[in-house]
Amino acid sequence: MARVYLSLGSNLEPHRYLRAALDELRARFGVIAVSPAYRSKSVGFDGADFINLAVGLDTDLSPEALNDWLHALEDRHGRRRDVPRFSDRTLDLDIVLYDDLVRQGEGHLDIPRKELRHAFVLKPIADIAPELRHPVSGRTMGELWAGFPVESEPLVVEAL
Repeated sequence: MARVYLSLGSNLEPHRYLRAALDELRARFGVIAVSPAYRSKSVGFDGADFINLAVGLDTDLSPEALNDWLHALEDRHGRRRDVPRFSDRTLDLDIVLYDDLVRQGEGHLDIPRKELRHAFVLKPIADIAPELRHPVSGRTMGELWAGFPVESEPLVVEAL
């Protein structure tokens, strides 16, 4: 079994879609670790604020199979793929870390995910796995968050 950390985000009816995604993740993978949710400004385009959180889970799926499963989950909940990549969305589910793998693949499968450099991905993972080490830098998620310039990307805790 691999230990995986996902980033979940939404800026279209985010409470509805993030709760639905968590329900489906629990149904498929059992017990999952869930971070607090955070509201942040959209990155890469002018859109509504996003709500993001992280999930830690164990899986026997390969990175590619898990990525396909996550894309199908997004699609079941109205994710549009006929719009620009940086646009509003019902669900955005990404594999951020998969054990200690470092890999790039089809379907925007980059592990570790480059968005880990943003507060909206790093902080939720640091909340649930502060001792987890980045597979390239070797620094823990807690160390990375402690050194993050938080004023550059403010986050607000958001109840789901």
